[in-house]
Amino acid sequence: MASTRRGALGQLAVGVRAMIVLTVLVGVLYPLVMTGVSQVLFNDNANGSMFQVDGKDAGSDLIGQAYTRDTGQKDADGNAIMEADPKWFQTRPSAVDYDAGASSGSNLGPNNADLLALVEERKKAVAALEQVDESQVPADAVTASASGLDPHISPEYAALQVNRIARERNLSVDQVKQLVEDNTQGRTLGFLGEPRVNVVTLNRDLAELN
Repeated sequence: MASTRRGALGQLAVGVRAMIVLTVLVGVLYPLVMTGVSQVLFNDNANGSMFQVDGKDAGSDLIGQAYTRDTGQKDADGNAIMEADPKWFQTRPSAVDYDAGASSGSNLGPNNADLLALVEERKKAVAALEQVDESQVPADAVTASASGLDPHISPEYAALQVNRIARERNLSVDQVKQLVEDNTQGRTLGFLGEPRVNVVTLNRDLAELN
Protein backbone atom coordinates (compact mmCIF):
# COMPACT_ATOMS: atom_id res chain seq x y z
CA MET A 1 0.00 0.00 0.00
CA ALA A 2 2.81 2.40 0.94
CA SER A 3 4.69 1.70 -2.29
CA THR A 4 1.51 2.31 -4.28
CA ARG A 5 1.03 5.64 -2.50
CA ARG A 6 4.65 6.61 -3.17
CA GLY A 7 4.23 5.68 -6.83
CA ALA A 8 1.10 7.81 -7.13
CA LEU A 9 2.79 10.77 -5.44
CA GLY A 10 5.77 10.35 -7.75
CA GLN A 11 3.55 10.45 -10.82
CA LEU A 12 1.75 13.49 -9.43
CA ALA A 13 5.07 15.26 -8.86
CA VAL A 14 6.15 14.48 -12.43
CA GLY A 15 2.86 15.82 -13.75
CA VAL A 16 3.14 19.04 -11.71
CA ARG A 17 6.72 19.61 -12.88
CA ALA A 18 5.73 19.00 -16.48
CA MET A 19 2.83 21.43 -16.15
CA ILE A 20 5.09 24.14 -14.68
CA VAL A 21 7.73 23.66 -17.38
CA LEU A 22 5.18 23.69 -20.22
CA THR A 23 3.41 26.70 -18.73
CA VAL A 24 6.66 28.65 -18.63
CA LEU A 25 7.71 27.55 -22.13
CA VAL A 26 4.39 27.78 -23.96
CA GLY A 27 2.56 30.33 -21.84
CA VAL A 28 5.39 32.78 -21.11
CA LEU A 29 8.58 32.33 -23.15
CA TYR A 30 6.97 31.46 -26.50
CA PRO A 31 4.56 34.48 -26.49
CA LEU A 32 7.40 36.78 -25.43
CA VAL A 33 9.65 35.51 -28.25
CA MET A 34 6.89 35.76 -30.86
CA THR A 35 5.95 39.26 -29.66
CA GLY A 36 9.57 40.35 -29.80
CA VAL A 37 10.10 38.91 -33.29
CA SER A 38 6.91 40.48 -34.63
CA GLN A 39 7.78 43.87 -33.14
CA VAL A 40 11.22 43.79 -34.75
CA LEU A 41 10.37 42.28 -38.14
CA PHE A 42 6.70 43.24 -38.60
CA ASN A 43 6.27 46.28 -36.37
CA ASP A 44 3.52 47.95 -38.42
CA ASN A 45 1.42 44.81 -38.76
CA ALA A 46 1.92 43.80 -35.13
CA ASN A 47 0.57 47.14 -33.97
CA GLY A 48 -2.61 47.08 -36.03
CA SER A 49 -1.36 48.71 -39.26
CA MET A 50 -2.29 52.12 -37.87
CA PHE A 51 -1.80 55.31 -39.83
CA GLN A 52 -1.75 58.93 -38.77
CA VAL A 53 -3.21 62.18 -40.07
CA ASP A 54 -1.88 65.45 -38.66
CA GLY A 55 0.17 63.48 -36.15
CA LYS A 56 -2.80 61.60 -34.69
CA ASP A 57 -3.96 58.02 -35.15
CA ALA A 58 -6.74 58.09 -37.74
CA GLY A 59 -7.41 54.39 -38.18
CA SER A 60 -6.06 51.11 -39.52
CA ASP A 61 -5.54 50.45 -43.19
CA LEU A 62 -7.07 46.99 -42.58
CA ILE A 63 -10.44 48.28 -41.32
CA GLY A 64 -12.98 50.11 -43.47
CA GLN A 65 -14.52 53.38 -42.33
CA ALA A 66 -17.66 55.35 -43.09
CA TYR A 67 -17.14 58.70 -44.82
CA THR A 68 -20.36 60.49 -44.07
CA ARG A 69 -21.75 63.84 -42.96
CA ASP A 70 -24.70 64.89 -40.85
CA THR A 71 -27.76 65.87 -42.86
CA GLY A 72 -29.12 67.92 -39.96
CA GLN A 73 -32.16 65.65 -39.78
CA LYS A 74 -33.09 62.96 -37.26
CA ASP A 75 -34.89 59.65 -37.60
CA ALA A 76 -37.89 58.48 -35.59
CA ASP A 77 -35.61 57.45 -32.72
CA GLY A 78 -33.91 60.84 -32.57
CA ASN A 79 -30.67 59.67 -34.15
CA ALA A 80 -28.85 61.89 -36.64
CA ILE A 81 -29.39 60.90 -40.27
CA MET A 82 -26.10 60.60 -42.09
CA GLU A 83 -25.34 60.70 -45.80
CA ALA A 84 -22.30 60.03 -47.96
CA ASP A 85 -19.85 62.94 -47.83
CA PRO A 86 -19.12 63.86 -51.46
CA LYS A 87 -15.62 65.11 -50.59
CA TRP A 88 -14.41 61.57 -49.85
CA PHE A 89 -14.13 58.31 -51.74
CA GLN A 90 -16.88 56.00 -50.56
CA THR A 91 -16.24 52.41 -49.55
CA ARG A 92 -18.59 49.46 -49.84
CA PRO A 93 -21.51 49.12 -47.38
CA SER A 94 -21.05 47.39 -44.03
CA ALA A 95 -23.52 45.08 -42.29
CA VAL A 96 -21.99 46.07 -38.93
CA ASP A 97 -21.48 49.80 -39.55
CA TYR A 98 -17.69 49.28 -39.69
CA ASP A 99 -17.55 48.20 -36.04
CA ALA A 100 -14.24 46.36 -35.70
CA GLY A 101 -15.56 44.57 -32.61
CA ALA A 102 -18.49 43.04 -34.46
CA SER A 103 -17.16 41.65 -37.72
CA SER A 104 -19.95 39.93 -39.65
CA GLY A 105 -21.89 39.78 -42.87
CA SER A 106 -25.64 40.22 -43.13
CA ASN A 107 -26.19 36.45 -43.66
CA LEU A 108 -28.97 37.34 -46.11
CA GLY A 109 -29.21 35.25 -49.27
CA PRO A 110 -29.40 36.63 -52.83
CA ASN A 111 -33.14 35.95 -52.97
CA ASN A 112 -33.95 37.71 -49.69
CA ALA A 113 -36.55 40.42 -50.35
CA ASP A 114 -35.12 42.79 -47.74
CA LEU A 115 -31.62 42.51 -49.18
CA LEU A 116 -32.84 43.04 -52.74
CA ALA A 117 -34.76 46.14 -51.67
CA LEU A 118 -31.71 47.46 -49.83
CA VAL A 119 -29.49 46.88 -52.86
CA GLU A 120 -31.91 48.80 -55.08
CA GLU A 121 -31.99 51.66 -52.56
CA ARG A 122 -28.20 51.79 -52.43
CA LYS A 123 -27.96 51.66 -56.21
CA LYS A 124 -30.21 54.70 -56.56
CA ALA A 125 -28.20 56.59 -53.93
CA VAL A 126 -24.84 55.81 -55.56
CA ALA A 127 -26.13 56.70 -59.04
CA ALA A 128 -27.42 60.03 -57.73
CA LEU A 129 -24.18 60.80 -55.90
CA GLU A 130 -22.00 60.02 -58.91
CA GLN A 131 -24.47 61.46 -61.44
CA VAL A 132 -24.51 58.31 -63.54
CA ASP A 133 -27.07 55.79 -64.69
CA GLU A 134 -27.90 52.98 -62.27
CA SER A 135 -26.57 50.44 -64.77
CA GLN A 136 -23.08 51.88 -64.23
CA VAL A 137 -23.06 51.18 -60.48
CA PRO A 138 -20.76 48.18 -59.73
CA ALA A 139 -21.82 45.38 -57.41
CA ASP A 140 -19.35 46.21 -54.64
CA ALA A 141 -20.88 49.69 -54.31
CA VAL A 142 -24.15 48.20 -53.08
CA THR A 143 -23.18 44.96 -51.32
CA ALA A 144 -21.28 44.44 -48.06
CA SER A 145 -18.29 42.16 -47.65
CA ALA A 146 -18.46 38.99 -45.55
CA SER A 147 -16.56 40.68 -42.72
CA GLY A 148 -18.34 44.03 -42.93
CA LEU A 149 -14.91 45.63 -42.44
CA ASP A 150 -13.25 45.31 -45.84
CA PRO A 151 -11.51 48.62 -46.71
CA HIS A 152 -11.22 47.71 -50.40
CA ILE A 153 -13.33 48.46 -53.44
CA SER A 154 -12.93 47.51 -57.08
CA PRO A 155 -10.94 49.75 -59.43
CA GLU A 156 -14.21 50.20 -61.34
CA TYR A 157 -15.98 51.70 -58.31
CA ALA A 158 -12.98 53.92 -57.57
CA ALA A 159 -12.93 55.15 -61.18
CA LEU A 160 -16.64 55.96 -60.94
CA GLN A 161 -15.90 58.38 -58.09
CA VAL A 162 -12.95 60.22 -59.64
CA ASN A 163 -14.92 62.99 -61.34
CA ARG A 164 -16.90 63.78 -58.17
CA ILE A 165 -13.78 63.98 -56.02
CA ALA A 166 -12.03 66.21 -58.56
CA ARG A 167 -15.08 68.49 -58.73
CA GLU A 168 -15.66 68.68 -54.97
CA ARG A 169 -12.01 69.34 -54.11
CA ASN A 170 -11.03 71.50 -57.07
CA LEU A 171 -8.43 68.98 -58.21
CA SER A 172 -7.62 67.82 -61.70
CA VAL A 173 -8.99 64.48 -62.81
CA ASP A 174 -5.43 63.34 -63.50
CA GLN A 175 -4.41 64.12 -59.90
CA VAL A 176 -7.24 62.04 -58.53
CA LYS A 177 -6.61 59.20 -60.96
CA GLN A 178 -2.98 59.10 -59.83
CA LEU A 179 -4.08 58.80 -56.19
CA VAL A 180 -6.30 55.87 -57.13
CA GLU A 181 -3.47 54.22 -59.04
CA ASP A 182 -1.09 54.68 -56.09
CA ASN A 183 -3.54 52.90 -53.79
CA THR A 184 -4.45 50.06 -56.15
CA GLN A 185 -3.18 46.60 -55.21
CA GLY A 186 -2.82 43.81 -57.73
CA ARG A 187 -3.78 40.17 -57.34
CA THR A 188 -2.11 38.45 -54.39
CA LEU A 189 0.94 36.52 -55.62
CA GLY A 190 -0.07 37.62 -59.09
CA PHE A 191 -3.00 35.24 -59.47
CA LEU A 192 -5.15 35.16 -56.31
CA GLY A 193 -8.20 37.40 -55.99
CA GLU A 194 -8.84 40.58 -57.96
CA PRO A 195 -7.17 44.01 -58.17
CA ARG A 196 -8.49 46.29 -55.43
CA VAL A 197 -8.26 49.82 -54.12
CA ASN A 198 -7.81 50.53 -50.40
CA VAL A 199 -10.26 53.36 -49.68
CA VAL A 200 -8.81 54.08 -46.24
CA THR A 201 -5.29 54.77 -47.52
CA LEU A 202 -6.73 56.50 -50.59
CA ASN A 203 -8.66 58.98 -48.44
CA ARG A 204 -5.62 59.41 -46.21
CA ASP A 205 -3.56 60.46 -49.23
CA LEU A 206 -6.42 62.64 -50.42
CA ALA A 207 -6.47 64.46 -47.08
CA GLU A 208 -2.73 65.07 -47.33
CA LEU A 209 -3.09 66.39 -50.88
CA ASN A 210 -6.05 68.65 -50.26
